[in-house]
Amino acid sequence: MEAADILLAPIITEKSNDLGNPVPGHGPNAKNHAPANKYVFRVSRAANKIQIRKAVEERFNVHVVGVNTIHMPSKERGAGYVRINKKRRGYQPAWKKAIVTLRAGEKIEDFFGAV
Repeated sequence: MEAADILLAPIITEKSNDLGNPVPGHGPNAKNHAPANKYVFRVSRAANKIQIRKAVEERFNVHVVGVNTIHMPSKERGAGYVRINKKRRGYQPAWKKAIVTLRAGEKIEDFFGAV
């Protein structure tokens, strides 16, 4: 698999943003105000931790210390009440999330527009 096939998109949320760039007095690192050097990506469901590590190191020229993966289950989505309007219901497909920890002092520049 190519790096582009493994790393699908960065996940930009308040929580994932606090992992890489904490605001003083806010988030999981509020005590010491130091970044956790963690970045969150949406990855291919077929990719394993070793492939994810190599893809991040190749794509961003950084050293990866650890990779944690999470399988996100599919969810029912749609408009209307379930019993009344069954035609407008569907499922959001299952996907895989990876939390990548970088070596201390390293960071991914321009993470929001990188992938």
